[in-house]
Parts: sequence; C-alpha cells; structure tokens
Amino acid sequence: MNTFQGVTEQVVRGDLAENTTASGTLRFADSRTIQSARAGIMTGLPAPGTVVALGDRLYAIDNVPVFLLRGSMPAWRDFGSGMSDGPDVKQLEKSLRDLGHFTGEPDERFTWATAQAIMDWQQAGGLERTGELPLGSVVFASGDLRIGTVTAGIGDQVSPGGELFHTTGTKQIVNVELKLADQQLAVIGTPVVVRLPGGTETTGTITSVGTPTETDGSEGQKQTVIPIVIALDDPAAAAAFQEASVTVDVPSDRREDVLSVPVGALIAITPQRFGIEIVDADGTTRQVPVQTGLFAGGRVEISGEGVKAGQRVVVPQR
Repeated sequence: MNTFQGVTEQVVRGDLAENTTASGTLRFADSRTIQSARAGIMTGLPAPGTVVALGDRLYAIDNVPVFLLRGSMPAWRDFGSGMSDGPDVKQLEKSLRDLGHFTGEPDERFTWATAQAIMDWQQAGGLERTGELPLGSVVFASGDLRIGTVTAGIGDQVSPGGELFHTTGTKQIVNVELKLADQQLAVIGTPVVVRLPGGTETTGTITSVGTPTETDGSEGQKQTVIPIVIALDDPAAAAAFQEASVTVDVPSDRREDVLSVPVGALIAITPQRFGIEIVDADGTTRQVPVQTGLFAGGRVEISGEGVKAGQRVVVPQR
C-alpha cells in the first residue's frame, strides 16, 4: 500500500472573515488655523512640531504673551468685572481650576473669585496682576495643540484676523473614502486593520461616518464616496509618522465557527461540484464532495458528510 507523501493542511474550525481593502491617510486630527485677535508686532512664535498644553504660552504680540486655555467656545470678548454671564466665563473658570487657581464650582458668572483666580495665575506667570484678560490674551481649544506650519514671522506687523500658524490636535486618525458600493460597511464601532508604511499592522475602530461626497477619481472622473474616520486602538503604533498613506481592511463578511481549508485544497470532482482529498490515518487518500461557502484570506468555508476539524487534506502544488 502506498502512503501519501505530499503537502497537506488541516481542516480547521473557527471564524472566517472577508475584508474590503481601501486606501486611507494617517494624520493628526482637528486641523485649525490660529489667527491674531489684535494688531501689533510679532515677538514670539512656537516652533513647528512642538506641543502646547493648558496654560502654556502660545505666541506673543508686542511682547505680551497669549496663553492656551481649555474650551470649545472661542474667545470673543474681554474678561473682567461687570461683564455679562456666559458659557465662556465657565470654561475660563474650569481652566483656572485645572491650573490650580480657582477653588469654587465653575459657573457662568464673573465674580471676585474669578478675578482673584486670574490675578493668582498672572502672578504665577510673572505678569501684572490685573484680574482681567483683554480680548486676544487667551486662545481656547478643546485639547493640547500640535504646531504645524508657521506662516507669520518674528517682526511681522499683524492685524486682527491675520494668519499666524496652523495647528492640529495630538491624536492621530485615519481618513478613508469608501466606494459608494461599499457603504453598508461604513458602520460606527466596526473594528478594522490598518497597514502602516513598512508593513506594520495595527487595529482601529470606525468612529465617524460622513454623508456621500462627490470627489475626483484617479482618472479625473467624478465618483461618490463615503468618508469615514478611524481611531487607532494603539496610538503608539503610529508615533513614528506625522502623515502617511495607509491601507485599511474593513470586514465585509464573516462566518463564525465554520470548517475551512486552504483554497488550494479544493479539487473539481465534477464540472459542477468541488471536493477535497482527505488523507486517512493509514496514509491512503479519498475524495470527499463538499459545499463551499465564504472565500476569505486564502481559505474557503466547507461542509460535507464526514468532514471534521483536524483531518489532513491534500494541497496540490501548482
């Protein structure tokens, strides 16, 4: 009796997933242009690539520093005694509390406690203790700012609304434009695989899905895409890149707890039917008809009478 000596693989039970691959761009989120709120001469600018945190100096005009504070509402008026209530006051008090200078519960009223906290902060920074913050002395942002391209220069005469530099947040995201035909895959919370330059893989999750948008295709023709945003599960995996082209695998189909074999193990028993060649314990082989299901990742889902996990199947060398 001749025993089989060729290449074999196992029938495996487990989950099988099919992916749709799309191109994407890794970049820092929350792009923003910082503009001057008042006129004067630029006397201080941040360096590209640096990160400015809560309470740090952002830039200076006429040697008067402008500081970064936390908040979603932009600064639009002077802060001082007698001003009307507003949410901008509350976010100012929250920042002063986080900096260790406001001890009360932040609210929308500017009181003596607010002015005292400002004076304490000013004293800590070596500034004149006025208890007031004129428009243009602080910039509010939802988080730390990473400095990008600086467009102004030291010594420039700037005016209100003049562009100074570009910033982003410190969190990296991946922007992907899915084809309209794949719009059913654009679901918030879907886990994906991101391939970084150099072949490194990491995982992420779809966090945002936009509306259909018309863009220019690779050959100049118009095409409709679905923009999605992906957050990385491990931000450190992309720490070496400021911006990069990546590929993203988005799950498009999945079978759980199924039997599968390498696609190369399929044989044509008849023109209409596939099968596999099983190697029995004594080394002999036999052909067994199977039904095929999902093809994914070089494997194929199979089912058939007598087929079970752990069996060895012949994989013909082509």
